[in-house]
Formats: sequence, C-alpha cells, structure tokens
Amino acid sequence: MTVPPIRCGGGVIEFGRRTMIMGIINMAPDSFAGDGLAGDAEAAEARGREMGAAGADLLDVGGRSTRPRASPVDVEEELRRTIPAVRRLAGIGLPVSVDTTYSRVAAAALDAGAVMVNDVSGLRADPGMAPLVSRTGVPVVVMDWEDRYLARDVLHDTATFLRERIRAATAAGIAETQIVVDPGYGFGLTLAQDFEILRRLRELRALGRPVLIGTSRKGSIGRVLNLPVHDRLEGTAATVAVAIVNGADMVRAHDVRAISRVARMTDAIVRGLAERVADTT
Repeated sequence: MTVPPIRCGGGVIEFGRRTMIMGIINMAPDSFAGDGLAGDAEAAEARGREMGAAGADLLDVGGRSTRPRASPVDVEEELRRTIPAVRRLAGIGLPVSVDTTYSRVAAAALDAGAVMVNDVSGLRADPGMAPLVSRTGVPVVVMDWEDRYLARDVLHDTATFLRERIRAATAAGIAETQIVVDPGYGFGLTLAQDFEILRRLRELRALGRPVLIGTSRKGSIGRVLNLPVHDRLEGTAATVAVAIVNGADMVRAHDVRAISRVARMTDAIVRGLAERVADTT
C-alpha cells in the first residue's frame, strides 16, 4: 500500500517510489552516537551541506540526547543549542525537521525555518505541542517510546499505541495526512523486540501513514557485533536494508552517503527501480 505524500514547506515529500533519507544532526554534547556538535551552528551547517551532497532528502536537528540516563535538558538550553543551527540549515535547500518534545522549541524552530516536527513522545510530553502542529499545519512524526520489555506481542502493542496517537492528533486538529509514524526502534525494547519490529515492520502499513525508522548506530547493533558506536556502519546498513524490504518509507541516518547507497540498492531490488537503471552490463 502506497501512502499519500505529505506537504512539507513549499513542496511535498512523496513515498513509495524510493526510500527517503533523513540526516541526523545532533546539537547535544552527549549524543549516544558520538557525533554531537554541542550547539555549534556553523558546524551544523557544514554537516548539513555534506549530508545534502551525500543524498539526504531532509535533515533532523535535535538539541538533547535521548539515550538512556542522558542528562536532562531544559527548554532554554535546548533553544540555545538548536535554533541557531536550524536558522543556518534552513538556508541550504533541504527541508529541516526539529527533534524535540518541547512546544516552545518547536515553535522557535518553525519560526527559524524548520518545516517539520519530530516528537519522540508521540505528542504526549508537552500539551502545547499538538495545538502548535495543528495551527501551523506542518508534518509531525509521532513515535512510540513506551517501555515494552514485558510485551507479549510488541508489534501489536506498538501499532495500538500509534493508532491511538493518530486519533489523538486528529482530535487536536492535525490533518491525518500530515502524520508520520515511528515504532521507536531501540527505545524501551529488548534486543529480540528490536529485531521483531524490523521483521514485522510491514504490519504498520495498516495504519495508512508513512513509516520512519531510526536504527542508525543503535545499541542492538553493538550488542550483536560487539562494536563501539563509531564502528557500526555495516550493522546499520543491514538493519536499513531489512527495514526497507519490510516497508519503511524513511530512515534516519548518521552516515548519509553509505546509507543512501544502501537504500538506492535495496530500492532497486524491492521497489522495481531496476527498470529505471541503465543496463551497463
């Protein structure tokens, strides 16, 4: 099932023809992936330009780490880290998403040029977030971040949660056609549950919304391969390929050049894109 496009800024993001690549730009100093820019807006712009040249379709800018036991960040600090970077990135020609659970940060980012909100709390952390998204009409990513260690059927529970969040969002005035869902790979899940989500990802297509997934450099890869966070590219590539085979519309990536190539190759196999590639053999 192909999902309809979402309106984003002055254009649209279409799904189904190929996998969209969301480049990750961490402005926190304690990013789990070890790539945090600690609020350096100039470095963020440089990284964004590199990601655009490497194949990113949009950029996701966040000002705090979501890893377990990360230090909490208040609104003012997140604003300080995030908004100058968003302002600079908005000028490079790619849609910019802001990764935040604070409505004040989201509002400031939208004013600075962002065109999408990525709320890992599923619009639950801040009661002002849903009204903001409704009022501005921007696309929003809603993620399942519930702890599901004891779940008997993790995909069923995740789908149920996301379906409820879609209902809550539309009740708040958000157009359903502007909602993207994220199953929350690596959040409150066991290793087996992470991989079950990958294997059964296509079941989320029943929600009728684009599916975003972020496996990049996650702990599950490190546990299987016994590798540190900076050495998980091949493992990330494997998870991305499986996610695309099983229905992902968009993937988050730190290593955009490599993951863009993985996505292009996988798309050529599973989305029928091979017919559009010149036969050079």
